[in-house]
This record gives sequence, C-alpha cells and structure tokens, in this order.
Amino acid sequence: MSCIINIETATEVCSVAVSKDKEIIFLREEEKGPSHAVLLGQFVNEAIQYLRSANISLDAVAVSCGPGSYTGLRIGVSEAKGLCFGLDIPLISLNTLKIMTYGVRKNNNPEDGTLLCPMIDARRMEVYDVLYNNELQEIKSVSADIIEEGSFSEYLNEGKVLFFGNGADKCKAVLNHPNALFIDNIHPHASYMADLADEAYRNRSFVDVAYFEPFYLKEFVATTPKNKVLPLTGK
Repeated sequence: MSCIINIETATEVCSVAVSKDKEIIFLREEEKGPSHAVLLGQFVNEAIQYLRSANISLDAVAVSCGPGSYTGLRIGVSEAKGLCFGLDIPLISLNTLKIMTYGVRKNNNPEDGTLLCPMIDARRMEVYDVLYNNELQEIKSVSADIIEEGSFSEYLNEGKVLFFGNGADKCKAVLNHPNALFIDNIHPHASYMADLADEAYRNRSFVDVAYFEPFYLKEFVATTPKNKVLPLTGK
C-alpha cells in the first residue's frame, strides 16, 4: 500500500499527481509555459488539502530528477525536499526520460520490437536522450548528443525507432531514415510517474533527502557521430 505525491517540473509542463496504490486520485497540471514557481506550491497545497479531507496518509514524495531545465528542476526538487523534511517521509527520484517513455508505452502502444527514444531539447541541434526497448530496458545509455545525419544509424538500420519529446521535433528533418518514427507533443507528466514510483517505494529505492541533486542539462557533454565533443549549457 502506498500513497505518493508525484512532482514533475523538468520541462515547460508543471504537474502534480497523487497516486494511491498506482491509481491517480488527484491531478493538477499546466502545459502552457514555465510558470512553475507560481503554480507548483499551489498544486501541492491543493494535493495536501485533498489528502487531509479524505483522511489519507502520505507515504512518500516522488520527483522527476531530470535531465531538464535548471530552473524547473530546482523548483520541483526544492518542493519535494521540503515536503519530505516537513512530513518525515522518504524521497523517490525518477528519471525524466524514463517517465516520458513509460507514458508513451502506456498510451500509444508501440509496435513490438520498436525501440523508444525520448529526447529533451538542449539547444540548437543538441538533445538529451536514451534508448529503451518495450520492457523499459536500456539499449543505449543516457547521453547528450548533437543530432546530425547518421545519428542513431546503427539502430535505425536494424529496425524501427520511435522518437518523441520536445527535442524530437527539431530532429525530424535530419533523422529521415525510413525506420525513424515520431510522435508529436509528448511531455513528461506527473500522472506517468505512478507505477514507477510505486515500484520504487516497494523496493525501498529512496534517495538521501539532504544530499540529493537533480541532473541538469549543463552538466553533460554532447557528442556527434564523428566524435566531436561540445559542452552543453543549461536552460
């Protein structure tokens, strides 16, 4: 049994969901732009009030840990830490790219054998990405890449790859391989976090509230297929 507040602020979407035994019982979100500093506290307060009115105890907080926007992640993680300190409950950290992929796998039913590639925009033709199979097993580890002709060719030559996220839109013209598929308007949402957070809670996969830090885009190095290396800057 678990009741978890899920917080997602890694991109332009701000969302808060309360999940009880994987079921979403409260949800607030805003997709219209980066207004996290104004909205997140309001959403969390409404979630807490809902739980109190329903006499439901909170067991943990799950937060999207990036990669993503420096400002958005700082706001989300700070709110999550404050809740954990104040309520003396554990903190769960979930990778933003995995959250997006879980949502696509659940809602879009990708064809068996298709690899799933979430992309978060960095700048120019740089993205942060990872490759999963349909069981959410990593095929290519998380990395920062400069997308150009030939990117992902070793995977596209073997089969279909589904690209999505705010970094995938700008890559369509470059990734023109017949096996490259795209889904538009995919963002990480707190509602996608419920199953992943519940699994982490049951496995006692918690992070240290005092020392936990999210993964900012600026901390990574982008590479091209020609092995050129450029630093990524944060947003």
